[in-house]
Amino acid sequence: MIAAKHPREPERLAALRLYEVLDTDPEVEFDDIATLTARLCGTPIAVVNLIDGERQFFKAEVGLGVRETPLPTSLCSHAILEHEFVEIHDTLQDPRMIDNPLCCGEPGLRFYAGALLTTAAGLPIGTLCVLDYEPRALSPVQRDAMKVLARQVMAQLDLRHSLANAETLRQEVDHRVKNSLQSLSAFVGIKARGTTSPEARDVLESVTQNIRTVSMLHELLYKTEAGSSVDLGRFIGNVVDFLSGVAPAGIDVTCETTPVSVTSRQAAGVGTLLNELATNAFKYAFPDGRTGRVHFSLSRPDPGVVTLVCTDDGIGPPEGYEVGTGLGMKLIAAVTAQLRGTVRHGAGEPGMRLELIFPLLPEEEKPQGSVFAS
Repeated sequence: MIAAKHPREPERLAALRLYEVLDTDPEVEFDDIATLTARLCGTPIAVVNLIDGERQFFKAEVGLGVRETPLPTSLCSHAILEHEFVEIHDTLQDPRMIDNPLCCGEPGLRFYAGALLTTAAGLPIGTLCVLDYEPRALSPVQRDAMKVLARQVMAQLDLRHSLANAETLRQEVDHRVKNSLQSLSAFVGIKARGTTSPEARDVLESVTQNIRTVSMLHELLYKTEAGSSVDLGRFIGNVVDFLSGVAPAGIDVTCETTPVSVTSRQAAGVGTLLNELATNAFKYAFPDGRTGRVHFSLSRPDPGVVTLVCTDDGIGPPEGYEVGTGLGMKLIAAVTAQLRGTVRHGAGEPGMRLELIFPLLPEEEKPQGSVFAS
């Protein structure tokens, strides 16, 4: 007997396809559930079964050796018309199965039990089922175990669906941020070309450079797979790779880091600082084609403290050098304040040296402002 269609068949199939699990490869998480179910129930066959429109697809199986079968012979297609759990002690005594070639053949499937895989909206998309070649009955503990394991299958599917949605949203946000920054940069560039004031042009060029910095840091944070927590050492490595690609010929940009977990906001602040220091070094530390190196060192001298040292081996500050008050220094001060840190900078041996020390704060105390905020 072929099962009737589920009364909410279009909705049910739409819900199933949202999980994007049909025709996917076996995965250990589902294989383990099928194996455990077979052992708990003492059956030769256990299946994580998804009921499509014209077939049933086995996401995991023990004892079958196939990945799908046609829907007309499906026992589970009858089960999804019932409530939560179906148990058929002897299929040849059940009018729905008596003429099923899988049951009346040799060896025939004589026992079936299935716990429904049900979405949060109450739509059945398949079953976690067990089968045997002999009539039998499950114990109450075995039935309860199957229901629990079926919920674990759905938990896995729901988690994967949520992660896929989050990644799609993340990609959309990334795309929109890139487009917005490109549009803003183009607008400022037009304004810069149209002004005759050297002072205004300098300011607009500085704004353009800062927009490019924000765009670069956004891209590198995305590359670092940044969520609420970022490995600052890895992120600095990505920033250094970028800076190496834009450095003048003969200038090396290197780093030495250790893994440190910080927020995305903190990482963006540090990235802004690195970009500013490297850009200044390219411009002032190595005049007339001079070669050399810009180096960044990240360490964690104490469990709650991070130290970032930036050095170059360029020509160093001029005689009588004093810390300035220009846009670059204001940016450094803003980053330092955001991180609740302290900064020391001046002449190195040789070149210039900056040391930034900041605490790793508890989550509830981490700075809420952004170095990019107005």
